[in-house]
Amino acid sequence: MMLFFCFCTHQGQEQKKTSTGVKVVAHRGAWKSQGHPQNSIASLREAIASGYAGSEFDVNMTADDSLVVTHGPNYHKMPIEKTDYGSLARIELGNGEKLPTLKEYILAGTTENSTTKLFCEIKSSEISKKRTLNMTEKILDLIKKLRVESIMVFISFDYDALKKVIAVYPNAQVQYLGGDRSPERLRVDGITGVNYRYQSLRKHPERIIAAKMHNVLLNSGTVNHIHDMDWLIANQLDYISTDEPELLSKRISVSSVTSGWELVWSDEFDQPGKPDSTKWGYEIGFIRNVEDQYYTGRSENARVEAGLLILESHKERIKNDAYVSKEAKNWQNNREYAHYTSSSLTTKDLAEWTYGKIEVRAKLPKGVGLWPAVWMLGENWGRVGWPECGEIDIMEHVGFKKDSIFGTVHTTAFNHMKGTQVGKTIFIEKPYDDFHTYAIDWSEDRIDFLLDDMVYHHFENRHETEAEWPFNQPFHLKLNIAVGGMLGGREGVDDTIFPQRMAVDYVRVYQRK
Repeated sequence: MMLFFCFCTHQGQEQKKTSTGVKVVAHRGAWKSQGHPQNSIASLREAIASGYAGSEFDVNMTADDSLVVTHGPNYHKMPIEKTDYGSLARIELGNGEKLPTLKEYILAGTTENSTTKLFCEIKSSEISKKRTLNMTEKILDLIKKLRVESIMVFISFDYDALKKVIAVYPNAQVQYLGGDRSPERLRVDGITGVNYRYQSLRKHPERIIAAKMHNVLLNSGTVNHIHDMDWLIANQLDYISTDEPELLSKRISVSSVTSGWELVWSDEFDQPGKPDSTKWGYEIGFIRNVEDQYYTGRSENARVEAGLLILESHKERIKNDAYVSKEAKNWQNNREYAHYTSSSLTTKDLAEWTYGKIEVRAKLPKGVGLWPAVWMLGENWGRVGWPECGEIDIMEHVGFKKDSIFGTVHTTAFNHMKGTQVGKTIFIEKPYDDFHTYAIDWSEDRIDFLLDDMVYHHFENRHETEAEWPFNQPFHLKLNIAVGGMLGGREGVDDTIFPQRMAVDYVRVYQRK
């Protein structure tokens, strides 16, 4: 946004995390891309050949106490625990393999393999707890006999089964699959890892911090969607289990954390209702830029629903009974009513950052007269004013130019009042139909502007004066939809378009480690 009237201060909150890098676990082997059966030796060998950190498989025990690799209590409608292995083995897997025994599977997985861990899920017996523990003992006896302890990771929903593993192999890697125990409790009991469902971690992200604090290895599964993968990668889990290991590997390779960044602040908009008040404040009233909207703090204009932040503009008559800046009164003529409402959220007084990578994934509102923006202001605005404080427009869009976005900086030397602002325009496809990622990569030497991970504008620090580079101080973030105004209203406002919304999937702030 081109700034006239605003406010700044305060320091951001950091959430520290450390990690050696996210590792890929192929869930039931790497079966999907090549059409291998799940839990087959072919899918295991594919995972090993692809170099994944782990390959997960499921172990059940038959009526004659044979250990077999297959998922679920039934195999082709035959209850595994009540059927002998010979009867089960008569039905081949989809690729012609016979149903593998655990011994056959492990031997195949340890031949010419020193890097891919075998994640052995000990399934819970439907007959009795005693049978689960008997199966665990048989698995451990086989592991000892084959001398493959170093390549095994044991996982289970049965807590006692994992405790039995630890009793036999005190240094074994074990991961609890249940969500009913905290990382603190796991560590006390000697459990070295936990595999929380993705939905559980989104609901309780504090578990990520707790796991790292207590040195509990953290896994999540089964994660198959890009957005879910990206969030877990950003939060630097130790492992992610997936049916899409090729896709996960690609997402890790392009992730910011893989490039030396650390996530220090984010909002994923998981909790419905009003935006998180510990992260966001509201601008209220007529604020700047001869805009026509009245910013409110109402849920009609700003709310979280279905995992998205919704900023929504309306055509409605609203009484002007809140803040109007002295400057705003000059161009609003102290009018008693506004005819549009919208929302402007800010991290002012709550979080600010000096340098970093700021990413916002959003879908934009549509219509002539709208002016959505993602932008930042320097914390010293209250002392020096604008443009001396500096402004970074991560993303601006105007409805009358529907296929373009702008990335711009404003400073004392470079600003729109002088016509010297420094910015670039880039074509954007379907900003109203699809989500896009708008970002900056900001360091002491430059600010790069990115659209969907592609740099399209570069602003360099000439190392002259603060008139050219005021960007060596904390800045806070703003998200808003303006209606009309100096830029957005150049071709008027189409009153038939309302209501219109900007949907924000997430906001993430990274800094260099």
